[in-house]
Parts: sequence; C-alpha cells; structure tokens
Amino acid sequence: MNFGGMGNMQQLLKQAKAMQEKMEQDKLKLEQSEVEASSGSSLVKVKMNGKREVLSLIIDKNAVDVDDLEMLEDLIIVAINDANKQIDELAETLTPQIPNNLGGMF
Repeated sequence: MNFGGMGNMQQLLKQAKAMQEKMEQDKLKLEQSEVEASSGSSLVKVKMNGKREVLSLIIDKNAVDVDDLEMLEDLIIVAINDANKQIDELAETLTPQIPNNLGGMF
C-alpha cells in the first residue's frame, strides 16, 4: 500500500487544529474586550464587552429633558450602535485570514 499522502494529511490536520485553537483564542480575546462609545457630546456614554453586553450606561443630567425624552432615546441608541460598530471592527482585526491554499483541499 502507498501511504505517501498520509504525511501531508497529518500536516493538514495539524494546521487545521492550530487554526481552530487560534480562532478560539481570538474569540475569547474579543469576548473579554471592552469598548466605550458616546453621543451628544458625551451626554450619553456606554461601555460594552465583546459579547455585546452593556456593562455601563451613563447619562449626564443635562441630557434629560422630560419634555423631549425622544432626544435622550436617540442618544442612547446612537451610543449603543457606535459601541456595536467598534466591536465589529475589533472582530475583523482578530479574525484570522484563511489561507487560499490549504494543501489543495479546496
């Protein structure tokens, strides 16, 4: 029997395992990361982790106008959306690039 290709397959499996481990490390790193965003000249500030959990929300008293709660709602939405965008950008930097040639598998 010819087992000449087995070494190549073992190497591919090693590479795949290493890539999977790196992806898991990157995911954990992302989940443990924190971002901060603000809106309305920092009247509303939000801190969020990589799991997209809001860790804190700070609203300056000057942002509260009982006659215009819609503005406050908009400021909160803008801050949260900005934090989510930051997490997306961070995730892109952590995402490993998949090699074009995985030993001819694809």
